[in-house]
Amino acid sequence: MKKILALASVMLALSGPALAADLYVPEQPAEAPVTTPVSTGGWYLRGDTSYDFMHLRGTEFFQGNRAKNLVDFQSGKLDNTGNIGLGVGYQATDYLRVDTTFDYDFKADFNGSTTGGCGSIKGPCRSHDRDAMTAYSLMANAYVDIAHYGLFTPYIGAGIGGTYVKWDDLKNTSCSVAHPDKCDDTVSHNGRAGWRFTYALMAGTAIDINCNLKADIGYRFRHIEGGDMFGYAEKGGPGSDKGFNIHEARAGLRYSFDNGDCAPAYVAPADVPNQPQPVFK
Repeated sequence: MKKILALASVMLALSGPALAADLYVPEQPAEAPVTTPVSTGGWYLRGDTSYDFMHLRGTEFFQGNRAKNLVDFQSGKLDNTGNIGLGVGYQATDYLRVDTTFDYDFKADFNGSTTGGCGSIKGPCRSHDRDAMTAYSLMANAYVDIAHYGLFTPYIGAGIGGTYVKWDDLKNTSCSVAHPDKCDDTVSHNGRAGWRFTYALMAGTAIDINCNLKADIGYRFRHIEGGDMFGYAEKGGPGSDKGFNIHEARAGLRYSFDNGDCAPAYVAPADVPNQPQPVFK
């Protein structure tokens, strides 16, 4: 009996390493790789609209029988207006893009006044001057996309180009300062038009809507040089404006023809199954 027990103990001791060698644990599935967006260049179209806060830097005209005295309007204000624009651009790198834009400014009314002599009325007179302007701009622009914060990409930019400013005919009515109800007949001065040098500064943020479409919310400052405003008539003119500073609150859309940046920012790892029990072979 003792010999049988001793022999069984020896067999168990020898079989231990073999059992350990035959212990099998299935391999765990590898985690899915983490991916990042791939930024590529591409063409895009844009459309924008804005509310424009107009600042007229001044108006002046020649006054007198021979129109030799250059004087400023005593007052002159240009109403705020709106703007729509279209453009085509190219995303050169992840941080640099350029575009060309066409913008149309809706009609803005002008109201001003001057003082001086009257026609058929004695004594000094004050005039009421009414006009309106429209404009369109052609600009070449460059932007720096500063960084990407989730759906948001803030940017800064600058542009240079020209603006065609068109003034309607100026209507001028002079009335007596002492007797405001006594007025001369209204005089019409032919409106002038022409191209002006323009530069712009921009800042804003793009907001991702989907792979191809972005919203664009921002601010633009446009500086338009001065130019001719109206012609000579009835001892007054010609006149000119000293240019405009325009502050624009803008909103628009950009559609990209390249969707190479649609790769997901992160792919979650596959679910890890419950740990299986060891299998002995």
